[in-house]
Amino acid sequence: MTTVAVDATQELAVFLRARRERLDPGALGLPARRGTRRTPGLRREEVAELAGVSVDYVVRLEQGRGLRPSADVLEALARALRLPPVERAYLFGLAQRRPRTPDAPATTAAPPLAQLVRDLSPRPAMLLNHRYDILAWNDEMAALFLDFGALPPARRNVVWLCLAHPEVRARYADRERVLRDGVAHLRAAWAAHPEDRVLTGLIAELRAGEAEFARVWAERDIAVGGRGHKVMHHPEAGTLTLAAEVLAPLHDPDQRLLLFSAADEESRAALDRLSGT
Repeated sequence: MTTVAVDATQELAVFLRARRERLDPGALGLPARRGTRRTPGLRREEVAELAGVSVDYVVRLEQGRGLRPSADVLEALARALRLPPVERAYLFGLAQRRPRTPDAPATTAAPPLAQLVRDLSPRPAMLLNHRYDILAWNDEMAALFLDFGALPPARRNVVWLCLAHPEVRARYADRERVLRDGVAHLRAAWAAHPEDRVLTGLIAELRAGEAEFARVWAERDIAVGGRGHKVMHHPEAGTLTLAAEVLAPLHDPDQRLLLFSAADEESRAALDRLSGT
């Protein structure tokens, strides 16, 4: 069987032409032009005007003439062509560029994801953004840790809680490993979101005020793993061994769904007691 390699330059050219031709000029508020359009959709001149680039640049892109557009140009083309998120990501991938992320990530959970977190009961579940802010949680997760709703929104952050909240600090049997994992994940998020001022501010606060964080941060470990085990000490349920799984929703890839499940029968019974089942 013959393997056909992807020619990213030619695929980018074809993709741009196809997306230009599917657009309705009238729906974009463009003025009517005299004469009949020879091709469907927008003209190259109109794409160039909407994107703020030269017509010659659009022509060369659509002819696959070896250009590698910058992230700024790709962003402008994505807006001009009204690309949905999945097609925007595809455009950036063809050009071998990393899509820019919003300066302000979600601070509240989308209703379908919030409902999913609730529906996962009796398994403890929570939804996080890339800063590890807690956006949603179910009753079982609150019973496992604490009432997140009683915290100020700025303190609903997993890394900060592990470092600074006495109840959460006391939950982990191997707190050093949990801390290292959290800091390594936070460093990876910081590198992927250099424009996020809130994340940068959180890291600066933790480096200045938490010696443990500063020590581990200086080691520059990086991690993006989403699976593992945690041993926890609970004042009511006793010692639990939990399997952790982290999933990323396709529509919100910068958010994380964290799930816990019992790793053994004793822990399962302890979780059942906490959830009242």
